[in-house]
Parts: sequence; C-alpha cells; structure tokens
Amino acid sequence: MAHTNESMVSEFVLLGLSNSWELQLFFFAIFSIVYMTSVLGNIMIIVIVSSDSHLNSPMYFLLSNLSFIDICQSNFATPKMLVDFFVEHKTISFEGCMAQIFLLHSFVGSEMMLLVAMAYDRFIAICKPLHYSTIMNRRLCIIFVFISWAVGILHSVSHLAFTVDLPFCGPNEVDSFFCDLPLVIELACMDTYEMEIMTLTNSGLISLSCFLALIISYTVILITVHHRSSSGSSKALSTLTAHITVVILFFGPCIYFYIWPFSRLSLDKFLSVFYTVGTPLLNPIIYSLRNEDVKSAMRKLRNRHVSFWKN
Repeated sequence: MAHTNESMVSEFVLLGLSNSWELQLFFFAIFSIVYMTSVLGNIMIIVIVSSDSHLNSPMYFLLSNLSFIDICQSNFATPKMLVDFFVEHKTISFEGCMAQIFLLHSFVGSEMMLLVAMAYDRFIAICKPLHYSTIMNRRLCIIFVFISWAVGILHSVSHLAFTVDLPFCGPNEVDSFFCDLPLVIELACMDTYEMEIMTLTNSGLISLSCFLALIISYTVILITVHHRSSSGSSKALSTLTAHITVVILFFGPCIYFYIWPFSRLSLDKFLSVFYTVGTPLLNPIIYSLRNEDVKSAMRKLRNRHVSFWKN
C-alpha cells in the first residue's frame, strides 16, 4: 500500500472509554448485553419477516434489509471494543483502522439511504394507496436496496481514497474505542485543513440531504394522515411514529458530529457509543414493540416452535 513508504505508523493506539478498571468492567457488562440484544433482535426480525407470509410486503422487505445493515454495524467495532476492555495496551493495525473507517461509513451511508427508501414506501402507501401495489413492487425494492449499498460504499471509498495515503509519522493515539475518521485525520503529519473540509462536505451532504428528504416526506405524510379519520389512519400514524423515532435517534448524533467534526469534547466519545453500539438496537426495539403485525408474527413463530417441541 502507498502508506508504507511514507508512514512510520504501523498501528494506532485506541485510548478507549476509561482508564478505570471498575468502569471498564461495568461498560463490558452493559455493552455486552446491548450488543447481544441488538444482534439477536435484528436476526429475529429477519427470521420473522422471512417466515411469515403476512409480512411479505415492501415495508417489511426494507425493514429486514435495515436489520441486516444494523447487524453489520453492530460487528464493525463492538466485538473489538469488548475484548479491549480486558487489554491494557489497546492497539489496532493500520489496515484494521482503515477497514473500520470503510465499514462504518459504508453501513451508515447505506442505512441513511434505506431510511429514505422506507419513507418513500410509506409516502406511496398513505398518499397514493390505490397505486401502491403497482409502484412498490419487488423489483423497485431490490433497486432501493442496491442503491443504498452503492451509495454507502461510494461514500466510504471517497473518504478512504484520501485517508489511506496520508503521512502518519506519530503520534498514533486515537481518543476513542474505534478509528473515528476525524480523529485519525488529525494525526497526519501535514496541514489537514483541506482534508477536514472535504470530509465535512462529503459527510455533511449525504447526511443533511437524506435528513431533509425524510423531513419533507414525513411532513407530507403526517398532513395527509391528519386530514383522515379512520382506523387505517390510526394504524398508519402508529407506524409513522416508529419510523420518525428511528430517524430522529439515528440522525441526531450523526448531524451533531458533522457540525463539529474536528472539535471534539471528552463527552463525545460516549455519544459515539450510542451511535455505533446503541443505534442498531433501535430497529428491533421500536419496530417490535410498536408494530402489531411484527408482534403477531412473533407469537405465531413462538407457538409453532412450542407445538413442534411438544410433538
């Protein structure tokens, strides 16, 4: 790779969340539970959607793909963080650091686009219900998933193409539990102002454009629902509430980081925990607890397994 001739840094030191052994044990217990719940919860959603014919709709197809992205996001840094709680000298290789940067931005970019696709699905379902089955067919859903992954990967590659060739000659300490792009760029042995502006522009454009598209979509949908008074509208409002909650909790920390990406406070690393560890848990908790169709499918699957073991 190009960095080998220019760089003296072959690994980075991750400072983690705390130097206190007691706090690290506490964090390990909490984050282990969150990690396992997140992975198992998202796997459960994929299994339920795949096994229940009543959930064979575009909304649940996109939801299961969102769960897959969340499983990927849960595993890009969290397992290493859990292991590092028991390691005094927390290090990651240069290649491992670049891989974390690539994976994080790929998954986050893909999730942003998929949330926009899910908003479009709800827009068609509520604002143009008579044309829903014609417009939101399986082919369009697959195209949405393909576009979301393509945009996420291209977004990530555009970051990595500039970062991988930066000269790193020390220091090599990253004040986080994973390789956070702004923190890694600051370690380069050069003036990184232009690089910082490029990073801010790249990340800011995709996050703000997706967020604005979601705000506009859900505003139009909510206005449409408000002008109706039926049980169907009530169910639509419940579904929308779940979608909007996920959007706010997902984009809140994201936009905060992109407004001040290179001026970090000590508290920000704990917000990074929510963004990387907690966000994948939003999908199974919010959609499972608020969605009657998913809860009904869960009960059917449970009863089916109980009957199988009894026989």
